Amino acid sequence: MTRAPAAPRTSRRRHDREIITLAVPAFGALVAEPLFVMVDSAIVGHLGTPQLAGLGVAAALLMTAVSVFVFLAYATTAAVARRVGAGDLSAAIRQGMDGIWLALLLGVAVVAVTMPTAPWLVDIFGTSDTAAPYAITYLRISSLGIPAMLIVMAATGVLRGLQNTRTPLYVAIGGFTANAALNAGLVYGLGLGIAGSAWGTVIAQCGMAAAYLVVVVRGARRHGASLRPDAVGIRASAQAGVPLLVRTLSLRAVLMIATAVAARMGDTDIAAHQIILALWSLMAFALDAIAIAGQAIIGRYLGADDAEGARDACRRMVQWGIVSGIVLGALIVVARPLFIPLFTADPAVQDTLLPALLVVALSQPVAGVVFVLDGVLMGAGDGPYLAGAMLATLVVFAPVALLVPTLGGGLTALWWAMALMMTVRMATLWLRTRSGRWIVTGATR
Repeated sequence: MTRAPAAPRTSRRRHDREIITLAVPAFGALVAEPLFVMVDSAIVGHLGTPQLAGLGVAAALLMTAVSVFVFLAYATTAAVARRVGAGDLSAAIRQGMDGIWLALLLGVAVVAVTMPTAPWLVDIFGTSDTAAPYAITYLRISSLGIPAMLIVMAATGVLRGLQNTRTPLYVAIGGFTANAALNAGLVYGLGLGIAGSAWGTVIAQCGMAAAYLVVVVRGARRHGASLRPDAVGIRASAQAGVPLLVRTLSLRAVLMIATAVAARMGDTDIAAHQIILALWSLMAFALDAIAIAGQAIIGRYLGADDAEGARDACRRMVQWGIVSGIVLGALIVVARPLFIPLFTADPAVQDTLLPALLVVALSQPVAGVVFVLDGVLMGAGDGPYLAGAMLATLVVFAPVALLVPTLGGGLTALWWAMALMMTVRMATLWLRTRSGRWIVTGATR
């Protein structure tokens, strides 16, 4: 009788090892990504305020353009992981190549749109006359790196699907280091100013894309996978990505609405909101690492026709999400006297920030479940449901958030609305996982 729980304990240990092996390197790679912008900001900031302002506008536009296509990583991870689970590595890499070719095509299209419209895009942000020329220069040059950035996304999805998150970590570290060195050398060494910062980032991004392609091409040759573009496969990758694109746009709409509402409340509220949003995003990186592990693991189990293994992994990852959320929430509460002064010395901003920050801390366990279940359903290829659920969440959130300035409650009320948004997401994702309809086994969904 005492030996009966051994199998469940063994299963939990196996899942824990898989989650840690995939999530820890994934977290490192995720954290490295925003450091690119931080390095650019630190170096350009010493050139002058107009240059830094121009960089801020251009960077916001670039990050928006790239983040819209995050489905290149998510959809590719799920599709490749299913093939891996089915034991067909050649087809897995072939599937990944379709995603990479799609990334290249989309990247070229974005460049073709961005280059001629750069002045208009900068103008709609209300950029000052002194900052606009720098923003246009940085945007036009940096847009040349967008195809490389999208290739990096798709190739990252390939490697995650192959259960390899270490290589993306190494490439991210190498890219960050190269970006820092190139920026310093081109901006100050050659005196190229903000253009040097843009060129340094483009070169670093192209180097990262090249490193990924070397790894993928070697794998393709080893397993006899074709590298040539396949119109049918590229079209299938695009179709699989459309629901995730809708999901991503809906989520970005939530964040834009929240920021717009905070801006209407006044300078103090928007300043405090931006600080909280930065911390919220940092917490999201930690939780997203578990979600990435979930995409790879669930896809592999379903590809191997192991529905029970997928259920067990899902349950264990939910436990990880809850515990991680509790830990992150506790860290926010305990460390708040240390990090709040790092962001602002304004007593009014600090007073506005504190109660809203406690709401964020309380909602972290909910966020943990949301990120994990989001990753599980992505790994299962359940994109259409995720799109519908996020649209429904947006419909609930938007009127509540927009009423905050009228009903009162300030920034704290706005972040309670954000907590409501996460709760609605958790409910929709939980209902789906409980239904079991996401469990579709086989090499393809």
